[in-house]
Amino acid sequence: MTDRDTLLICSLAESTGKTAVALALARHASEDGDDVGYMKPKGTRLQSTVGKTLDEDPLIAREVLDLDAEMHDLEPVVYSPTFVEGAIAGREDVEALHERVREAFDDLSAGRDRMVVEGGGRVDLGAVVDLTDVDVAELLDARVLLLAGYDDVRDVDALLATARRFGDRLAGVCFNGVSDDSFDALEADVVPFLEGRDVPVYGVLPRDRTLAGVTVGELAEELGGEVLVEAGLDAYVERFSVGAMGADSALRHFRRTRDAAVVTGGDRSEIQTAALEAPGVRCLILTGGHRPSGAVLGKASEKGVPIVTVRTDTLTTIERAEDVVRGGRTRDAETVERMRSLLADHADVDRLLRS
Repeated sequence: MTDRDTLLICSLAESTGKTAVALALARHASEDGDDVGYMKPKGTRLQSTVGKTLDEDPLIAREVLDLDAEMHDLEPVVYSPTFVEGAIAGREDVEALHERVREAFDDLSAGRDRMVVEGGGRVDLGAVVDLTDVDVAELLDARVLLLAGYDDVRDVDALLATARRFGDRLAGVCFNGVSDDSFDALEADVVPFLEGRDVPVYGVLPRDRTLAGVTVGELAEELGGEVLVEAGLDAYVERFSVGAMGADSALRHFRRTRDAAVVTGGDRSEIQTAALEAPGVRCLILTGGHRPSGAVLGKASEKGVPIVTVRTDTLTTIERAEDVVRGGRTRDAETVERMRSLLADHADVDRLLRS
């Protein structure tokens, strides 16, 4: 390797906090005296503005890290469905793409002490043009930090298999978003097991609801919904439940969930009433443009559960809402600072950056 250190932040799955971790580590290194650059070779978190499709993450990175860099360097490949279709049809020159990524990296890293590179949504994304995260690590001569969630011991298989794909380039693993129920067993059993297999674990970060979910108010705004009951708009939503069953089974189902938004037709008053009986339901999202009955509105107000009505159908609403929650809270300086605090409290950042 050169004197410059390049750290690639990869993820076993989407929505594991990769951007927040990458930018928090970059900020930490910068305040420690390093001149730090950032890059995301494959743009995957796409939005369209002014006729262009761009990834939101480099835009946030440029702001948070105060980077003077062009978007076509920060994100040389826009990995959109149209791009993938073109690659499969043979309309993309793989060697030219690799050269484009390498040239952009050289421009961004010139004179830097350290580069933080963000991987795609998943390690295997980019295979059609030989730009998986494993390929990117080789192309950019990078060490790799693998981010992972954790629910139970069955997750260890995928983690170990992925770690082996990176070989000697793997710096180690950091767990993020770990629930209270899983935290102790992970630290006591899984971490020693992994380190016994030569997979260093740099941290176990607890689930933080301000990073894992969105507020009802934020969700309503993203969906373009009308808020009919405003109490409880600051409650956090982390998951969804579709009300498409009978009232009795709905109530049993809703009682097993927590921090959930129930999405159901605006004309399904029996489902709405059942959802309002469940302590883990944080809001009702009513589809099809229908307004609920006065009785439902009154009960929601009494229980402090907001009701949002949207004009889209249930399937479309669920897909859009899941995109919003999967992206987590809007990434900004406040989000990065919160992640820096979590890393400082629950990870060995100095060891990771200086290893």
